[in-house]
Parts: sequence; structure tokens; C-alpha cells
Amino acid sequence: MKGAAWLAALPVAVAALALVPSPARAQNEPLLVPAVSQSRIEVRQGFTGARLLLYGAVMDPGGARATGNYDIVVVLKGPTEAVRIREKERIAGIWANAGSSDFRSAPAFFAVASSRPIRQIVDERTAAIYELGTDFIQLSPSGAIDPAEQARYAQGLVELRKRQGLYQENPGGVTIAENVLYQARIDLPSNVTTGRYTAETFAVSRGRVLASATARIEVVKAGLEGQVVTASQRWSFFYGLGAIALSLGMGWLAGRLFARG
Repeated sequence: MKGAAWLAALPVAVAALALVPSPARAQNEPLLVPAVSQSRIEVRQGFTGARLLLYGAVMDPGGARATGNYDIVVVLKGPTEAVRIREKERIAGIWANAGSSDFRSAPAFFAVASSRPIRQIVDERTAAIYELGTDFIQLSPSGAIDPAEQARYAQGLVELRKRQGLYQENPGGVTIAENVLYQARIDLPSNVTTGRYTAETFAVSRGRVLASATARIEVVKAGLEGQVVTASQRWSFFYGLGAIALSLGMGWLAGRLFARG
């Protein structure tokens, strides 16, 4: 979505929001009106990634432009999954598993974009409450393990996914025009996981989160890959039988070819 296009969409979003009843707010508490450039992303063969534009406005409860200066933080999170992190050690010249730690709900994707570095916007306690950064992801570790060891495994998981492009931080990645309109761009890599994503936007002033809003994005497989996934989910028994038959057929064919050779 180019320049004026996303700005032109804002009055419509504001008008629609005005029709929805909202809980009572403090007189000076701002209201966030968020939007995304794509609410559905289709992953097809040859998918190379996608760029999301998250934009919106900071308004007062009456629908007029809010007064005051605000920082904006956008957090995009993918579906959570259980993860086991293993640590390897070189023993007698051979790499072997030395230990492991389990996490119940690690997000498959996590990105933060902000108008300034997070540590200049909020303190660590507030950042931890709202998960404003990769240092504050709530991974929900499981099992009995020393807290220091747990922190080391968690850091290892975060660093691994940063290298894969799945965990991102972009301080200065949000631009704000006239203290009202904001926009942020977040790149989804080609290895992104399908599922439901949530984009949370926070308006912050003087270290306090004054308003928040959430938008949802679906990442789905499409084309032949999508049909295969759908078939495996709807007809799992027959899909399993077909996979076994295909494997046996390929093995038999390979054996005949090698026998002739």
C-alpha cells in the first residue's frame, strides 16, 4: 500500500470504529485505530516472503486527533508451539547431546517495531508485561531445571530464531506523522509458519502504556501444497494409507531399476 493509500483508509476505519460501543475511558486516554495491509497471506510454491504494512491513528475517545506525544510499539506474533532445545558437547571428538530444555509455548514468529529503542520508551518491568522485545518473550519453560540454565537455553532459542529471520527487532521501525498517524513495516521470511498471527499495537507516553489494539492475520498454504494439507487434515486415514502406498511403490520401482543396472 503506497503513501496516500494507507492515509486515505483511515477515515473509513475511524468511522466504522465509532459505531462500535466501547467501555468507559478516562477523558484523556487515547484510542488506537489499527489496520493491516493484508489480513490473509497465501503461501504458495516458490513463496519468498511477504512485507506487512501495519498502520493506523491515535485518536481521543471523541474521534478527534489525540493531543500529546506518543511512542508506538507494534508486536507481531505467530502461532505458539512446543519446542525442545538441545545442547551439544564435543566428547572424544564426537558431537553428542549434553542436555535439553522444553518450552511449552514459544512463538513460531516474533517481531517488534517501535518508534524508538524500547529501553528509551518503557522500563524492563513494563516491557516484560507486554512482551516488548525478544528479551521479554514468555516462553513458558517446563520441567525442573536451574533458573540460570533455563535462561541460557531460552537465550539460545532466541538467538537461533534470530539467525533464521523468525525473531526480529526494529527500533525506529515505526514512523509517526503529526503525532497521530503511524505506520510500520515487518517482513515475513519464506520459512514462516502457517497459522493465526496477532498484531498488537501499543501507544505509550511517559513510560506508561495508555492504549492497545489487536489485529489478526492468517498465513495459509495455497495451491497444490494447500490442497495436500487440507486432504491430510480432512481424510487423515486415507492420506496415511496413500503415503504408505506411495513409499512402497517408490521403493519397489527403485529396486527394479537397480536390479536391471
